[in-house]
Amino acid sequence: MNMNCNTCHNNPCVRQVPVFQGLSDHDLHIVESIIESNYYTKGNLVFREGEQSESLFIVNNGLIKLTQNNTEGKQHVLRFLFPGDYFGQFALLHNKRHYATAEVVESGLVCRIHRKDFLPLIERNAALAFSFLMSMSEQLQQADELAGSLHILEAEKRLARLLLHLSSKNQQEHGTEPASKIHLPAAKKDFAAMIGTTPETLSRKLNKFEAMKIIEVKNRTVVILDIKMLYKVAEL
Repeated sequence: MNMNCNTCHNNPCVRQVPVFQGLSDHDLHIVESIIESNYYTKGNLVFREGEQSESLFIVNNGLIKLTQNNTEGKQHVLRFLFPGDYFGQFALLHNKRHYATAEVVESGLVCRIHRKDFLPLIERNAALAFSFLMSMSEQLQQADELAGSLHILEAEKRLARLLLHLSSKNQQEHGTEPASKIHLPAAKKDFAAMIGTTPETLSRKLNKFEAMKIIEVKNRTVVILDIKMLYKVAEL
C-alpha cells in the first residue's frame, strides 16, 4: 500500500540529496514546491520494469531495491537505494521505459518530481543542470565500481566494503561520524544479494569477522569494533 503525502513538502527529501546541494534557498524552495511524496509499505512497487517513466524519484527514508527478471523469470538484484539516493533519471531524461523494477524492502517515504516540472527547471537553472550531470556521472562510476567488485573481489572484501558503505550512508543521512553501529537494512537474503553471495556465505563471513574482533553482530545490528581493520580487509 502506498499513501499520498501532500503535506510532506517540509521533509528533507530535497536538501539531503547531493544533486540539489549548493542551490540557493530560493531554488531549493522552487524544487520543494514541485515535489510529491508517497509513503510505501514493505513489498510495494514504486514502478515495474517496462513501465513508461515520467518522474524522478528520491528516497527520503526506507530502502528500495532495483531488480531485473531474465527470460526464465529469475530475479537479479541490481542495487539498493538508501535515503538520499535518487532513481528513474535515465528513463526520465530519455523518455524511455524503466529498465528495472523498484521494490520497497523497508517501508518509507519516496519523493517524486514529474518530468513536466523537472525538465523546465533544469533548462533554466545552469547550476542545477551541472549539479545533476555531475551527480549522474558519480552514480555511473559507483555502479561500475560495484559491478567490478562483484566479479573481482572475494566475498569478505565485498562484505567489508558494504559495511563501510552503510557506515558512510549513516554519516550522510545524520551528519555524524561514520557509524559504529549499523542496522542491517534488509532481510538476510537481500543483504547477501548486495554483495552477490548466498545467505549461508554471508553468515560465515559475518562469523569470521566476529572471530577476528572486527565486528559484533546482535540480531540485525552490526557493531564495528575495529574500523581500521575493516578498511584493511576491504583493501581501501
